[in-house]
Parts: sequence; structure tokens; C-alpha cells
Amino acid sequence: MKNIKSVLLLMTAITLLCSCTKKEIKPELQDTKSTVIKDLPGDVGNTVGSGNEFTPFYLSLKTGAKADPSKVKTSEWDIAFTKEYNSLLVANNGSTPGTPGYGGTGTGSFLIVEKPYDQVTLAPSAAEFSASGISGIGWDSGNGIGWFFYDLKTHIAVPVKNRTFLLRTAEGKYAKIEMVSMYKGAPATVSDLNWPAPYFTFRYYLQEDGSGNLNTQ
Repeated sequence: MKNIKSVLLLMTAITLLCSCTKKEIKPELQDTKSTVIKDLPGDVGNTVGSGNEFTPFYLSLKTGAKADPSKVKTSEWDIAFTKEYNSLLVANNGSTPGTPGYGGTGTGSFLIVEKPYDQVTLAPSAAEFSASGISGIGWDSGNGIGWFFYDLKTHIAVPVKNRTFLLRTAEGKYAKIEMVSMYKGAPATVSDLNWPAPYFTFRYYLQEDGSGNLNTQ
């Protein structure tokens, strides 16, 4: 009898250990400088199959809040969340045709750095943004310029790890951004196609003094 109990206890311990090792750990987002946004809602309730376009929204990094849609041609916002599930993030730039801010006063653009967020400490020069900046980041279909991979079998979006996005804001200041999730609660693993979305979790650091110092350590 003792042997049977010992075997059962051992099997239980192994099961618990396996469960713990398989469970992904959510990243620690808080530091002393960054702004953490959790579950920022997009056009919740809309789906691709509905036939309705997703209503974009506009985020100001200065306030950490959505901006008034009527101010789309101004510099009062920095990133537009557009297209399906608001997953295409577009910089506010009045010179880029086909973007929400076209014709306005914004000067924004993105650059991509293949480094973890904490290791990105300096923004490139304005000249590099002008020469190599891109207008938007969304699905990485193999081109290396998106913030998430999209599994065509499961239809689930998975953020690209250790990829940081540098942003020249609408007003010409610099920021870095780490996108974490587009699903409510930012679960470490999403296995349910019907998980509530889009709810965006991410962190960013805006350098208010206009310099390129993006150190958050």
C-alpha cells in the first residue's frame, strides 16, 4: 500500500512539474520610465466576416490616450490603429499618401530594431528616419517589418519577440515601443480563436526633451 501511495504522489508531482514548465511566463513590463497600456480597446465586436470596415482610432503618446478623430490632420496624435482588428499601426505623417494623417502637420515614421526593448537605448538620427523610416507596422508575412506573425491555420496573431519599434512622433520627438498582445488580458498563449479582440497591451517610452536618449534602465 505504501508503495502504491508513493507512486501516485510521484506521478502527481511529475504532472505538476510538467504543467509548470510548459506554461509561458508573461513579460514584466513595468520599469521606472515606460508607460504601460493594458487592454486598450479597438473596434471591439467587429469581425472580418461582418463585411464592416474596422473603425480606426488615434493614440497620443504624450497623453497615453485616444485622440479626437476630428483632429486627424493635426499633430495631436502619433499612431493610428487601422485595418482589420485595428492591427496595422500607422505613423502620423502629413507627407505619406494613403495614410490617415496625409495632408496634415505630422512628421512621424517607424524604424525597426531587432533587439529587446530594454536594450534599445538610443534613437537614430532624424536623417535616418527620413531615409529609412516606414509608415506602418502590422502583419509580418515574411518581410521583417511587422509587429506580429499571423498563423493561417489557427488565425491567431503572435507578437514578434525581441523586436522593438522606434517612432519619430508627429511632433518630431522620439519613442520606443514594445507590442505585447492584441487579445484581452494579454495572455501568454492564445488557443481560442474567439478570444476577445482587439484589446492592445504594449509599453512605450517617449523622450520628452527631444533627444534620442531612450534608456529605460
